[in-house]
Amino acid sequence: MDERTVRRAVWASAMGNATEWYDYSVFTAGMVTTAVGTHFFPGEGTNALLYSLMTLAAGFIVRPFGGLFWGPLGDKLGRRRVLSITIVLMAGCTGLVGALPSYSSDGYSVGILAPILLLLLRLIQGFSTGGEYGGAATFIAEYAPTKRRGFWGSFLEFGTLTGYVLGQIVVFAMLGIVGKDAMLDWGWRIPFFVSVPLGLIGLYLRSRLEDTPEFRRLEAAGQRSEKAPLREIFQNNWRMLVKLFCIVFMLNIADYLLLTYMPSYMQDHLGFSADGSSWVIIIVELCQMAVIGFIGAFSDRIGRRPILITAAIGLVVLSYPAFWLMQQKSMLLLGVGFGILGLLLVLILAVIGSTFPAMFPTRVRYGAFAISYNVSTAVFAGTAPLLVEALIKATGVNEIPAFYIMLSALVALPAILFMPETKGVPMDKINNEGQLDSELNPAGSK
Repeated sequence: MDERTVRRAVWASAMGNATEWYDYSVFTAGMVTTAVGTHFFPGEGTNALLYSLMTLAAGFIVRPFGGLFWGPLGDKLGRRRVLSITIVLMAGCTGLVGALPSYSSDGYSVGILAPILLLLLRLIQGFSTGGEYGGAATFIAEYAPTKRRGFWGSFLEFGTLTGYVLGQIVVFAMLGIVGKDAMLDWGWRIPFFVSVPLGLIGLYLRSRLEDTPEFRRLEAAGQRSEKAPLREIFQNNWRMLVKLFCIVFMLNIADYLLLTYMPSYMQDHLGFSADGSSWVIIIVELCQMAVIGFIGAFSDRIGRRPILITAAIGLVVLSYPAFWLMQQKSMLLLGVGFGILGLLLVLILAVIGSTFPAMFPTRVRYGAFAISYNVSTAVFAGTAPLLVEALIKATGVNEIPAFYIMLSALVALPAILFMPETKGVPMDKINNEGQLDSELNPAGSK
């Protein structure tokens, strides 16, 4: 496989992640969230804002159903076909949010139909996202050369960070161009429209590629399942499903608390300005983007498990000190504390693209990954900000996010310790329950 083809496959996959996280970034930007709540829901202030956030969270509820549908379908029909559909649905739904009529009587309104249409788009977006991440990670892992799978796999989460940063920058730019009043009136719609060209670029890149070498090999050997292999997934791979579920618990708590909850946490509980806290997050994310490829490449040398173990132990030991630093009313210490957590998070992000797909055999890889990943995401990702905020208000303890991150790392650590090390193992040598040919498994793990 020539490197040019691998590079195209990687960028085609990463564009889906960028599109997904661009959507989250725009929707959770304070000005946009307020505008959506005002335009789509009756009432004023807190209730409208709450309904807006609940609509965003609704997409997480249907993600497991998306994983159950798209994942096994990707194992049956091929990765490329399913990924082409999911990126169109994701980008299209995000773009259509910007075109929806509002609830109020402003000349472009449809009353109660407005929030219903918004909710419907969020549900379709969440359903399609349920098939995107597992397929994109599988696509990269099955295209990447065995000895560089860590390096190329890291670009999946490079797409995540790119999408989030791009969303923040577009919202800031629009606010600077049109001003606060116009932004709340109509300017909030423009960032949603930007999702459409992102999706079209991803679709174009994916349409110019063949399906993965692994899927074509399986198809040529007559081993591709004629039916969606749900029974095979659960019967033969349930232990790995549980391990993946636990590791994704840690990933989601760290990821969604740091990327989607921290802007409001820094403002509401630490007293920092919206602009200051947002720029701290953007700068740390740019630093993550700068190092993620190097960490992925390093995992090709030392393995995925040592890096994940370091991240998990680091989150247990350093989360509380990091949050303590952030509460010292200093922008510098805020950056240091958040930077510590960002560094530990990027250790995870750098290797999951090469780790998770290699936990399952080719025949059920897409489906098994998508199902376990999205169930864990639905349970923990969407609920994390709401749960943490409720606990802070109930207890008055600002370190609650640190304790939740520490708990998630403690849950993930045993799963990481007992998962097989797949560095240097060809994807076609991975069998049920992560069992590998002993001579190909550098760590000798079973």
